[in-house]
Parts: sequence; C-alpha cells; structure tokens
Amino acid sequence: MVLALGGLAVLALWGLDAVRIQPNRIVSGTGHGLIEALGTGPALLVMLPLALVMALAWRPTRGREALMLMLVTAMLAAMPWALSLFIGQFIDDPGGAARAAVSGASWLVGFALILMLIDLRQRLQPGALVTLVLIAVSLGSLGVAFGRGALDSLALVQEYEVRRAAFAEAIVNHLILVGVAVGASLVLALGLALWMRRVAGVRQGVLGVLSFIQTIPSLALFGLLLAPLAWLASRFPLLSDLGIQGIGWAPALLALVGYSLLPMTRNTFIALDGVDPDVIEAARGMGLAPLQVFFQVRLPLALPLLIEGIRITTVQAIGLAAVAALIGAGGLGTFIFQGLGQAAMNLVMLGALPIVLMAMLVDALLKALADAARRGDADDRTG
Repeated sequence: MVLALGGLAVLALWGLDAVRIQPNRIVSGTGHGLIEALGTGPALLVMLPLALVMALAWRPTRGREALMLMLVTAMLAAMPWALSLFIGQFIDDPGGAARAAVSGASWLVGFALILMLIDLRQRLQPGALVTLVLIAVSLGSLGVAFGRGALDSLALVQEYEVRRAAFAEAIVNHLILVGVAVGASLVLALGLALWMRRVAGVRQGVLGVLSFIQTIPSLALFGLLLAPLAWLASRFPLLSDLGIQGIGWAPALLALVGYSLLPMTRNTFIALDGVDPDVIEAARGMGLAPLQVFFQVRLPLALPLLIEGIRITTVQAIGLAAVAALIGAGGLGTFIFQGLGQAAMNLVMLGALPIVLMAMLVDALLKALADAARRGDADDRTG
C-alpha cells in the first residue's frame, strides 16, 4: 500500500497543480505546478524523500518500516513550510488581494502521506506514547506554521480569519454533540448488551431494530424526528424551554444516538460474551460476588473490544454530526453547507478538514488505547 501511495503522490506532484492563485474567493484562478515553480532538477530533489520511501517499501522489513514511518512523519511536518515557500514564488505581498488555494497535487500528497502513516502504524503497532509523538510532530508543525503567519496567503486561512469566533463555536458545538451522543449510546448499549446476555430471545429482535435504524438515510431520519419533537414542544412548554424542538440539537442528538447504537451494542455484547468462561468460573471459585466478577474480571477483559466499539462509533458520529447542521444543530457542517451555497470551496474545506482531522485523531488515539489494553491483558495473563 505504501508503494502505491508513494507512486500516486509522485504522479500528482509531476502532473497536477500544487496551488491556484486567485484574485478573489469565487474565481478559480491560475494553477501552478511544482516543475513550473522549481524546474525539473529541483523538483526531482523535492520528490527524493518519496522515492526513498518507495524504495524501502519494495522489500519491507520491520526496521525499514520504522524508517519509513519517520520519513513520512517528517514529510508531513515539512508540508506546511514547503507550501508556504511554494506560494511565495507567486505572491509577492502576502497581505495583498491575491490568495492561494491549495490544489490537486498538494491535497493528494497530503492524504497519501496520512494514509501511509496510518498503514505503517498498523503494521508496526507502536505504543500509545509513540502514537502521541507522531501526532504531535505532524499537527504541531502545522500549528506553528499557522501561528507564525507562514500560511496567511492561503484562501483557507483567510476564510478562517473572517470567521474565527464562529469557527471556535462550531468546533465546541460539534464536539459536544458527538461527545453526548457517544456517551449516551455507550450507556444504552451496555444496558442492551446485558439484557441480551440475560435473555437470549431478545437478541435477534434488538439487533434487528438497531439494524433497521442504521438503514434509514440520515436526512430522512432527521425529517422523521421533526414532526414528533415539534408536537412535544408545543404540548409541553418545559421541553421547549429546554431547547427540545423540531429543529436544533434535539433531533440531531437522537439521530446520532440511533445510528451509534448498532456498532456500540454489537461490540459491547461480543466483548462481554467473549470472555473465557473458565476465567469467570475461576473468579467465582475464588468467592467473588456477581458484581465483583463483572467489574473486576469480565469488564477489564472485555475492555479492548469495548474501546474498539467506542472508536468506530465516535468516528462515525463525527462525520454524521456535519449533516446535523442542515436542521440547525450547528457544528462544522455549517461551513460546508454555506460554502456549497456560495460556491466557495475553501469555505467548504474550512468545515470539512477539521472533521477529517478530528476523526483521524480520535481513531488513532482510541486505537492506541485499545492496543495498550490488549497488551495489558496479555501481560497479566503471562505474569
């Protein structure tokens, strides 16, 4: 996979525009590629790290994969600064009217490097500390470049500067909506999983209902919730005072919980039911009460799979929460739909990119936490 992604990145740098210089936010502007800016020789030198990664990926070993991981992280960290220097070739005055839009080559290289990082991390299975360092180096470099004004000419940054306060509010709303939905679905899923374990006959029915909810398109589910919630708000003023209405956070939260329940419940049930019966029997033989067996034995052993369920659900909820902006729930989806309405793609990216980064960050952190829990279980058993 690394070899194919490296080849894609090289082809993108060779044949596509890296930036587009725009006179304003609507006009597409003029595209400029790497070879046009640097010439063939210097452009080949810029592609040298990618070529080295591809050479290492040809006959991978664990040592070579570790070296590739460091190279890919270094390239990701260098991208904001390289982009800044590249834009400087075409914009003399960063404070002028012209703006630079990130174009095809830059997007493809960035996403290819991120996918390489994910693939290499899955192969090497580094600890949580190494994962945090990789994330800190990659995002830290972007944050420093942004803070020092190296990216001020980017149209994306200019869109952010105009909406700084609204962007911070959207991030907070998005995180709150996702956090409450995932937390509520975890509590409900735990209760449903315990019920399914205790009463085997309800298992098929519960999973069938949750699967049916999962098949309803998100916009249709939001629409189905509008009428009953609006009716409840009109009949019970207290609910309206609490903000429970046909539009807003209430239908968005209910829909996100509904979509989250199937993966969360299924993983929770499999995790709790998959604990070795001999271990449970041994715990009972030691005189542990049922609640002690659950909290001290079954739940810790089920923890890695439980975290996997939380990871899947959270990543799904981060994406779905963007659609909730259509019914007035706020969040980062607001910028996406505003940008689509105004044909301003950089405004769309202002909403979309944080969602992508947020999902990848949560995925990496929870994956590292699940791996750490598995290693802890293995150490306990061998110890």
